[in-house]
Amino acid sequence: MSPGMIKMWISFLAMGFMILSVFAIYVSRYKMKFKFLRFLVAFFAYIFLFLGGIMMIYVVFSGPVG
Repeated sequence: MSPGMIKMWISFLAMGFMILSVFAIYVSRYKMKFKFLRFLVAFFAYIFLFLGGIMMIYVVFSGPVG
């Protein structure tokens, strides 16, 4: 696979992580009652958000592919 295609798949994965984290935060704040499960879902959501952000920073700042 070419470097451009790899960067495309990384950006898709990053966007998926960010979308997943938005839904998980919504569910943990408004739909869950059990406190430990709320914390666990929110914790993983913030991890996915952080990883998605790091991947997007890599894609944006690694520059264009020749």
